[in-house]
Amino acid sequence: MTDENVELRLTSAEALVLFEWLTAAADDARLIADEAEQRVLWDLESQLETKLVEPLMPNYTELVNAAKAAVLSA
Repeated sequence: MTDENVELRLTSAEALVLFEWLTAAADDARLIADEAEQRVLWDLESQLETKLVEPLMPNYTELVNAAKAAVLSA
C-alpha cells in the first residue's frame, strides 16, 4: 500500500454533519474496532476542526440541525 494522499470533497453542510458524528463516535467505543480506526477518526476530526468555524459558535446545535436538513434535501 502506498502513502498517497486521497482528497475528498464535501459541502460545508456535509463537513459539519460528519464532524458532529465524529465527535460523537469518539465517545462510543462500540463504533471503533481497533487503534488504527481510532487514529483515522481522530485525524479526520482534527482536519475538519481546522476548516470549520461552526463548532466555536454559540448556536452550534442549530447550525448542525440546519446542516443535517440541507444534506437531506440535497
